[in-house]
Amino acid sequence: MDLHLKGKTALVIASSQGLGKAVAKQLVKEGVNVMISSRDEQKLSKVKEELLAVDGGRVEYEVADITKVEDIKRLVHATSTAFGKIDILVNNAGGPPGGGFEQFDDEQWEQAFQLNLLSYIRLIREALPDLKQSGGRILNIASSSVKQPIPGLILSNTFRMGIQGLAKSLAEELAPYGILVHTVSPGRIATDRVDHLDQLKADKLGKSKEEVAEQARKNIPLERYGTPEEFANVVTFLASEASSYMTGSSILVDGGMIRAI
Repeated sequence: MDLHLKGKTALVIASSQGLGKAVAKQLVKEGVNVMISSRDEQKLSKVKEELLAVDGGRVEYEVADITKVEDIKRLVHATSTAFGKIDILVNNAGGPPGGGFEQFDDEQWEQAFQLNLLSYIRLIREALPDLKQSGGRILNIASSSVKQPIPGLILSNTFRMGIQGLAKSLAEELAPYGILVHTVSPGRIATDRVDHLDQLKADKLGKSKEEVAEQARKNIPLERYGTPEEFANVVTFLASEASSYMTGSSILVDGGMIRAI
């Protein structure tokens, strides 16, 4: 299937590793010009070289801390300057610390808000002029907690739900411009983040990390963790013309883990 993505431009946030990197790679394969970004220039440089070896679109990178409004403005401007436009915005951010309600003070709540919700709002605001011209795509990466809160992740549970509400509202507001908006939520995908969460749970329960992972797999109908590439395939589909009559959707990529309707 021709996804009609060749020549499009995507800005992919937090793309030096994990899900963001996988999404960037899949988009490049489809001929998309991609701006990758994170706070780590060394990682970005390596990822750029890796992606340039893929037969597809162009790749550039920009170092940015998305909790800082100045960095967001510079990042969006750099993308438009490098490629002339932004057609696809893939919002992504590392997860906040795990823990329960009584473990966090105001400063930690504020930090999680800045990283996991306000950054998405600011990035959309800055990219919106370009997206209005192109009838673009806004793809917000969240978590399966938008459907079912995850014990011990109260910061993530709170702000990921905010992403869901933002996306659903924007889907209606931006439809007249042809902009399509979705929330894409991973379940247990084999990334460093999930590995870290498994280790935290193992430490808390006095078990090995593999025991925790095995129990998690038993709760997934497909009986395995997903791969970053599988997640990236779904994001790429939603970025493409193949999904042209979809907006406001909340898509789980979780192997059937979440049983909620």
